[in-house]
Amino acid sequence: MIAYKVLTADQWAAFAAAGEFAGAPIDLADGYVHLSTAEQLTETVDKHFAGQTGLWVAAIDLSLLGEAVKWEPSRGGALFPHVYAVLPMDAVAAAMPLDRDAAGQVVLPG
Repeated sequence: MIAYKVLTADQWAAFAAAGEFAGAPIDLADGYVHLSTAEQLTETVDKHFAGQTGLWVAAIDLSLLGEAVKWEPSRGGALFPHVYAVLPMDAVAAAMPLDRDAAGQVVLPG
């Protein structure tokens, strides 16, 4: 299964350079890396990244992360994928600058 991580341009550049990503400040504070499903992604961007530019979306292959992935209730009780580990670049199936389609939905990488 694929889930998605929204990153700032600086976070994406650091991830690409280091080959791993320990998390954004909120991830580090919460103790896990926040991801969203395809269905949750646009709302996540609208709620947590409103007004920000230069964002990236990385498609993360959860099957490569094993037991580090926990599905936990969050916004509205919906289950979100949380990763209790550093994200390795090997788990990134695709990445691209954030874009939206004509309906305003975030375009999925890959």
